[in-house]
Amino acid sequence: MTQKSPSLFDWKIAGPAIGGSFQKLNPRLMIKNPVMFVTMVGAVLTTAGIFTAHAERGFIAQLAVWLWFTVLFANFAEAIAEGRGKAQAESLRKARKETMARRLVNGREEKVPAPSLQKNDLVVCEAGDVIPADGDVVEGIASVDEAAITGESAPVIRESGGDRSAVTGGTRVISDRIVVRITMDKGQGFLDRMIALVEGAQRQKTPNEIALTILLSALTLIFLLVCITLKPFGIYSAAEFSIPVLIALLVCLIPTTIGGLLSAIGIAGMDRVLQRNVLAMSGRAVEAAGDVDVLLLDKTGTITLGNRMATAFIPAPGVAPERLADAAQLASLADETPEGRSIVVLAKEKFNLRARDVTQVQGQFVPFTAQTRMSGVDFPGRSIRKGAAEAIRIHADKLGGAFPTAISQAVDEISSSGGTPLVVAEGKEILGVIHLKDVVKGGIKERFAHLRKMGIRTVMITGDNPLTAAAIAAEAGVDDFMAQATPEQKLQRIREEQAAGHLVAMTGDGTNDAPALAQADVGVAMNTGTQAAREAGNMVDLDSNPTKLIDIVEIGKQMLITRGALTTFSIANDIAKYFAIIPAMLMATFPAISPLNIMSLHSPTSAILSAIIFNALIIIALIPLALRGVKYTPIGALATLQRNLLIYGLGGVIIPFIGIKAIDIAITTLKLV
Repeated sequence: MTQKSPSLFDWKIAGPAIGGSFQKLNPRLMIKNPVMFVTMVGAVLTTAGIFTAHAERGFIAQLAVWLWFTVLFANFAEAIAEGRGKAQAESLRKARKETMARRLVNGREEKVPAPSLQKNDLVVCEAGDVIPADGDVVEGIASVDEAAITGESAPVIRESGGDRSAVTGGTRVISDRIVVRITMDKGQGFLDRMIALVEGAQRQKTPNEIALTILLSALTLIFLLVCITLKPFGIYSAAEFSIPVLIALLVCLIPTTIGGLLSAIGIAGMDRVLQRNVLAMSGRAVEAAGDVDVLLLDKTGTITLGNRMATAFIPAPGVAPERLADAAQLASLADETPEGRSIVVLAKEKFNLRARDVTQVQGQFVPFTAQTRMSGVDFPGRSIRKGAAEAIRIHADKLGGAFPTAISQAVDEISSSGGTPLVVAEGKEILGVIHLKDVVKGGIKERFAHLRKMGIRTVMITGDNPLTAAAIAAEAGVDDFMAQATPEQKLQRIREEQAAGHLVAMTGDGTNDAPALAQADVGVAMNTGTQAAREAGNMVDLDSNPTKLIDIVEIGKQMLITRGALTTFSIANDIAKYFAIIPAMLMATFPAISPLNIMSLHSPTSAILSAIIFNALIIIALIPLALRGVKYTPIGALATLQRNLLIYGLGGVIIPFIGIKAIDIAITTLKLV
């Protein structure tokens, strides 16, 4: 279940963001964004010029106001992006309420405040209890409500041992009893880290963002030098330029649009993965996902449904298929496992055998045990069993029955193909075999084809034998597969791909996946997995849906494309501003350049003020696009570049011409200049 994205115009977000815009005027914060820092310095100098100017104070005051708006709008974009994350963090913070824990000390329970728990403490949690802190189940099995974390209302099973032992503080036990060993110190739990990361407290600039910041800083420095040299040039040419006018020129020349939105784009990328219930440990992870070209996916739970399902009934010689299906369904009515339920469903689909209510079946159900390796149901004068082939063989032998050769062959064929055979017997008679197999998820083949269009190669990882792996790989449509894969082989495969220049993403949930998750450029750990897996990855999927990796890759690419599109727009719209402000400044001294005033702006002062106003308003107009992101389409890099140049390059030139001219007409009509 994905989280609903807060509305941009939600006052609960926009209100605090307005205050945050002023708080971010702190020079120590502003200097991290050189473009906007220079703009703020210009706003300060222009404001000072109001009191020192001997003429045109009204014009200078308007310039100062719009320069401050330019800075504040850029800060507002960043504050809005941060506010959306903080709004989503509220539901997580509610899950961290203080509660009492039942700590085990020398085998006896004592109630203590949850914040006082230490690492390795043992706590007891029963139905209705809130799990006080992150830990691993070391005893028992329970159904746990994780809605406060994932937003998913369906409960999950947590049990000791295996890969589903990890529990998260703030979740609630809804059945049975478990003993949990605390794995995190106070304030370092998973929920604490999630809240900090969601709120952007630890956000760092990504490599591409740093590179773009350096480029923007270089452009700002170049144009600063240009504007400084214009002062002596103006004196020499008898066209002296005032400081406020030169500042206005500088702000229009430097790429303020992308400079003002750059930080918001990065924060919004993390926000978008959070909307998919994926926690990114940093913006770097989201950006790396956009460059991934090799995807390693576990077979079970990712490509297949995760539980083997009944796909066929194979009757013994002389046994009607309907009789086998009826017996198999009766033996499975009390079997609540996915495999058991699938047998009931298959009997209904194949032979229209409606599932009977367990309470209405006048029989004694026999549960499955590790010792007997079979389950079933007993009626007066009738006994049905289903289970492993060897267990049913022994059961039939004890009753004086025989195991048909045809059934032995069917069992061997199913096993060699990677399936699981379950034999059904009524009394001493063998009725047939149920074929359980991995079922490839619906639509997964189309999703892999979608990834192929994105230039991403998919590799399925499985512990199955090569024949079974090859069959599932072909059915699913993956590009390659690894059969009988060990943790060492997974790690080695990732290193080989990286050595060949590829960026690799992987998903996993077990301790045996931890080395590979740590090595991968994008490691997505399942929230239901072990603590080792969650700490090794740089993303955590709160829904524990391995196919989410495909969405993460698309979001990463969307973030990169959004940044590229807005950079293209920013540079393109600067071209229009050059035609607005430079000819207006120089026409009086150099009439020969008047043809460059293609906008036919009213006067030099109206041209300068119009350009500055447009420069501020375009930032606020582009905030929704920066937060929502440019729609991603799986096309090649060249096609993406052409689309950006056409839409955001050409649009970035045309829109300012229209906008600046409209503003010029408005301020002239209102006699603001």
